[in-house]
Amino acid sequence: MNINIRKAEENDFPAVLSLIKELAEFEKSPEKVTNTVDLMKKEKDLFICYVAETDDREIVGMALFFFAYYTWVGKSLYLDDIYVKKDFRNNKIGKSLLKKVFEIARKEECKRVRWQVLNWNQSAIDVYRKLGAEIDDEWLNCSFDLDGIRNFAIQD
Repeated sequence: MNINIRKAEENDFPAVLSLIKELAEFEKSPEKVTNTVDLMKKEKDLFICYVAETDDREIVGMALFFFAYYTWVGKSLYLDDIYVKKDFRNNKIGKSLLKKVFEIARKEECKRVRWQVLNWNQSAIDVYRKLGAEIDDEWLNCSFDLDGIRNFAIQD
């Protein structure tokens, strides 16, 4: 099976959103996906996405990221999601997507590549460790959803 890794185009957004929803199902949080194809089109300048495509043009994986600035190191790349459809795993597609992300980080002179993995996703943790990633168990994620942002913004 040949897999082509290429930059996603706007017409790929429905397939990318489908992968995002599959990932949310896998992570046991499907109700948290509020993104839409229209929103992706509107906000397309805020993210970069690469897809893994089969010879018959089926999109079977994706890596979505953006550039960030971390005060301690400077310009960095944040990999928000990397996902490969279940039937296509164990074919080094995820590694190929990750290599593309790292190639871009190197080209863009990023000082750090960062992403998250759920603490129960041991197979992913094992892969990332095998690839050389440092997995931090000290820092905790903090986030506000849209309602939280609105409510906090209007507090005294």
